[in-house]
Amino acid sequence: MQMKIDNDTYEVITSQDISNIEKAVDKSMLTMPLVAVYCGSRLGNSDVYEKAARDLGQALANSGMGLVYGGASIGLMGAVADGVIDGGAQAVGVIPTFMLKHEIAHKDLTRLHLTDTMHTRKTVMAEYADAFITLPGGLGTLEEIMEIATWRQLYQHEKPMIILNINGFYDKLIEHLKYTTEQGFMKQQDLDRLVVCNTIGAAIDILQTVVTIDDAIDTKKMAGSNS
Repeated sequence: MQMKIDNDTYEVITSQDISNIEKAVDKSMLTMPLVAVYCGSRLGNSDVYEKAARDLGQALANSGMGLVYGGASIGLMGAVADGVIDGGAQAVGVIPTFMLKHEIAHKDLTRLHLTDTMHTRKTVMAEYADAFITLPGGLGTLEEIMEIATWRQLYQHEKPMIILNINGFYDKLIEHLKYTTEQGFMKQQDLDRLVVCNTIGAAIDILQTVVTIDDAIDTKKMAGSNS
């Protein structure tokens, strides 16, 4: 299955393709670890969020790390990609075909993947990612970080997961997760694996310590897989 954007033709990765994820996702062109960044397709009501997204992208590039993200050129998604690209690092975008009606794909990426569904998108991003960072965002952002935390809870990966709590954006979420643990619906160790950083510098320090390229992830039981 193929789709054309402007003058370029792209293969669309389907749910069937990710049953053999290593074939669908070619990492041979990568020269650095990629960090999956989940964030909003909007900018939010404060300039601090866009600045943080751009600064995070620049910091990743300066630290020898690239980006895998939702592929859009708008909102915080576009800002973090711009920061990575301007810093000379690799950036991979993954966007479902139906989202092209709502989000404009970034034109300057190292690689752009199109997928048939959101589930396929998330599995492809997880395969590329050596770590996960969450910036402020809406329902989709919350869903992404909670799902990847659930996959970790179910021993589907062992990759670092960071909530970047810019401007105290996630204070109430963190409070709720602590309450969830107190009420016996979540183990303390699973809460502890969601590392909270209030600054970009703190997040980068953690990534430099623990992230290495080609860290394995088991995608056989992930969303969208037919296996």
